[in-house]
Amino acid sequence: MEVLITGGNGLLGRHLVVALQGRGYGVRVLALPEEDIRWLRQRGVAVHRGDVRWPDSLAAPMSGATAVLHLASMMGVWRPIDEYRAVNVVGTKNVCLAALAEGVKRIVHVSSWTVYGMDLGIPAREDFLLRPFHEPNAITKAEGDLTVQQMIADDHLPAVIVRPGEFFGPGDWLNFGRIADRLRAGKGVIIGPGDNALPFAYVTDVACGVLLALDCDHAVGQAYNISNDRPLTQQQLLESIAHDIGVNPPTVHIPYRAVYTAASAAEHLTILASPQREPNVTRLGVQLFGTDNRHAIDKARRELGYMPQVRVRDGIRLTAAWYLAQEQPGSYSGAVS
Repeated sequence: MEVLITGGNGLLGRHLVVALQGRGYGVRVLALPEEDIRWLRQRGVAVHRGDVRWPDSLAAPMSGATAVLHLASMMGVWRPIDEYRAVNVVGTKNVCLAALAEGVKRIVHVSSWTVYGMDLGIPAREDFLLRPFHEPNAITKAEGDLTVQQMIADDHLPAVIVRPGEFFGPGDWLNFGRIADRLRAGKGVIIGPGDNALPFAYVTDVACGVLLALDCDHAVGQAYNISNDRPLTQQQLLESIAHDIGVNPPTVHIPYRAVYTAASAAEHLTILASPQREPNVTRLGVQLFGTDNRHAIDKARRELGYMPQVRVRDGIRLTAAWYLAQEQPGSYSGAVS
């Protein structure tokens, strides 16, 4: 099997590269022109320079591919929604159209848990309406998800949609690195009581779910939550990270409404004064860490045989060891991958 991974140089992509090569599959990756691809070259991966926003750059990497794992997305950066839409919606459609043109047998589209919205009160299931939080990444990930659904119905696109939890693991500066940096700087706080569930899942479990979606014949046309249904609370997660990186855990609780109001004001002031600079606190971040978010994985268990193998607490221990091994921890700036 020959598998193309868009966004294959990111956190999840790297785990999938290793797993696919372990199966003896041919692996090729679509990488941005400016990406550092030394790690991929060392693995013997065929790298094609291009961008999901450029349809003409997709034909060559797609030619001869049996399957496509579409991971490429814009995330973690403070950008206008039109820039997000160009990648997460138009780019997704470009990838799917190129796959159809080349006769690709299976596409696995990696969506996001954020498409459901937040603080729903019950674990989100795949048949829930998509009602994302009003923020560029969540909105455009939902639009991209719906685009794939429409192409499955209208164009017989042989696609499976995976909606992963907030995945983390060694190499993760976007989630774990940012949290650990704040805790080391003594800036960690608990939003609200801290007893809300956070939808984190270890990256190898998410990679396993993607591969099950790739393999399962009857998965075509379906969507699956791939996460961990035994989440830690906000307080448990922050205390665990603090313990494993050797710093004091946060003890200050700030009311949710106060933090959300401050984030809203920070976003407004940033837009007025310096639109390209990300605020120190955002409404999305407050909602992610301050509200209760759980996801049902019964469908993935039943139809794909998916079963999380790494407890979130154990994943934190593994990721903390990686973090401490870095010479100079820093924050992830976000990118189109």
